[in-house]
Amino acid sequence: MVLMSHTVMSGHMAIKPAYVKKTANTLMEEYPDAFAPEFEHNKELVMELTNVESKSVRNRIAGYVTSKQRSGAAE
Repeated sequence: MVLMSHTVMSGHMAIKPAYVKKTANTLMEEYPDAFAPEFEHNKELVMELTNVESKSVRNRIAGYVTSKQRSGAAE
């Protein structure tokens, strides 16, 4: 499980794109064969593998992973 150093709460603080990218890249490095080009699959994995409480932030992370998988950049 990837434990992030701080909890991000939707509506209480700005979610920085760098946080989303860093979390997504960490997940893709630690679990290189787990992710796929399907958003729903990646969304479930992000929920299982992180402690991010905010649904919108998890979705942004899953969306970024999906984008990287579809572009082939995560290989």
